[in-house]
Amino acid sequence: MAKRRAKNRQAPRLLGLGLDSQDGHKRVTQGEGFLLAGGSEETHERMTGTVIRTVEDLGRKGRTLAEAEAREVMDLLRKNAEKA
Repeated sequence: MAKRRAKNRQAPRLLGLGLDSQDGHKRVTQGEGFLLAGGSEETHERMTGTVIRTVEDLGRKGRTLAEAEAREVMDLLRKNAEKA
């Protein structure tokens, strides 16, 4: 029988994967509502910065990743990726 997640712990709403790492490092960054894995140091830092700015933007609007509409999250990710 599969284990169930704790009620207060939800699966990440946003998953980022970096596929360009060649240095053997395993990079993982996890926050409320997101999980980022892999990538070169540069790629992982860029993903992290983009997601953190997106979460901050949503926070200023009084929402979390789990509460926001997918379209809004995508628009913010695009906007914040340009800043990275």
